[in-house]
Amino acid sequence: MNARRLTATVLCSAAAAAALSGCAKKGDIVVDSGVGITAVRTACPAVGIPDYTGDITLFRVPNDKTAANIDVVAAMTNVRSQCSDQNGAQANDKVSAQVSFDVLARRTDTQSARQITLPIFVSVLQGGSAVVSKRVGQVQVNFAAGQDRAQAHGVGTAYIDRASATLPADIRQRITRPRKAGGEDAAVDPLSQPDVKTAVARASFEVLVGFQLDESQLAYNATR
Repeated sequence: MNARRLTATVLCSAAAAAALSGCAKKGDIVVDSGVGITAVRTACPAVGIPDYTGDITLFRVPNDKTAANIDVVAAMTNVRSQCSDQNGAQANDKVSAQVSFDVLARRTDTQSARQITLPIFVSVLQGGSAVVSKRVGQVQVNFAAGQDRAQAHGVGTAYIDRASATLPADIRQRITRPRKAGGEDAAVDPLSQPDVKTAVARASFEVLVGFQLDESQLAYNATR
């Protein structure tokens, strides 16, 4: 699954919050015996990089954030996930999503070989705003002597409760029930009804990955 750029500016701080949109679902309209939606929604989460957390800049001298003082810059890219949403699993099983990504880095001083350790996080969001879990890890980037660019690969795993990611039977029935043309509810999109929207949002999860930044680094990314 290719990454989506999501809006979440403070996941790396203590007051973690985000405003995300979308859910991991798709559907086909069928008209054989009325109009309905054949839901092929999956418990697998969407995956993405929150705004302002996909890049990190390191400076040689602290508190001097001028271009001349830049030591290393790195960007996270090629975020993908593999999910284990298998049919027939029990409702209390966990859905696991393995997230992989690349880090592309560039440095200014190329005289000698150097290893840099960059902090990253993998977080699970439910319903677009509730942080269910967050894991902090590291990615090591190795520069060869004389080279200004290097690349590293990172992997993280997130777990989601399958029951929480599954729509209740009555909500699923309302979404998929065929509606005959001309019927009283034929023109009503069930996904627009408040209780259905709430249930879909509550069952929607997203896995976010990015660099673990402090407040000053987030502010730098947001204003540069």
